[in-house]
Amino acid sequence: MILAIDAGNTNIVLGCMEGEELRFTARVRTDRAKTEDEYALIFRNLFDLHQVDRHNLEGAILSCVVSELTEVLRKAVETVIKNRPLVVGAGLKTGLNIKIDNPAQLGADLVVDAVAALAKYPKPIVIFDIGTANTMSVLDGQGRFLGGAIMAGPRLSVDMLASRTSQLPRIELDAPPKVICSNTIQCMQVGAIYGHAAMIDGLIDRVEEELGEPIGTVVATGGLFGRIAPYCRRKIIWDDTLMLDGLRILYEKNRG
Repeated sequence: MILAIDAGNTNIVLGCMEGEELRFTARVRTDRAKTEDEYALIFRNLFDLHQVDRHNLEGAILSCVVSELTEVLRKAVETVIKNRPLVVGAGLKTGLNIKIDNPAQLGADLVVDAVAALAKYPKPIVIFDIGTANTMSVLDGQGRFLGGAIMAGPRLSVDMLASRTSQLPRIELDAPPKVICSNTIQCMQVGAIYGHAAMIDGLIDRVEEELGEPIGTVVATGGLFGRIAPYCRRKIIWDDTLMLDGLRILYEKNRG
């Protein structure tokens, strides 16, 4: 049994995995001000809450896109399980053939998503990770990581509108019943939900044109994709455990 941790800009997702079975998953808010002891207390309490004996853990693996928290979380995990976790980054064996200009710049989360997608789905693959930032990753028919795109996520987009304009409010991410709306809140919701769905559909079309072959799989993950999925017109697999599966695969590739 291992602990897999995906630390993003907004949330930290934990998964306790026994082989391919997910024993429990939990989500806590990312807080850059918390200390390693505070995170250790949260992690220990989550094990108690889900009635899982943390002393039975073989090890752990951590992916973190918040650089100032990587060492904090690593130490917190080590405190709880008495075992130094693997950290996704330089020196970790991934098996990915990365074709971007500077492979060292590839985010840990994109690496993990790609590793999982290659193990689970037919190629070529387009991966969308929808969160604070939206990312798109493209893997060609040979499984090579070609690159992708980065965009503001739906929550960030509407929050920036509210903070940088004098008359636009902060809104909930709910989908109105139609695209042509007649009040400010619903008009903003159209942009956040239908706008992002249309962007995803359009990017898939353009990727397919550039690749010159049909896409084998489009897969999406991230906490906010569930709001957008019903309004996408292309076939997209929503895989909410893609990151945890990728972390498990990387752990198995690198365990001593």
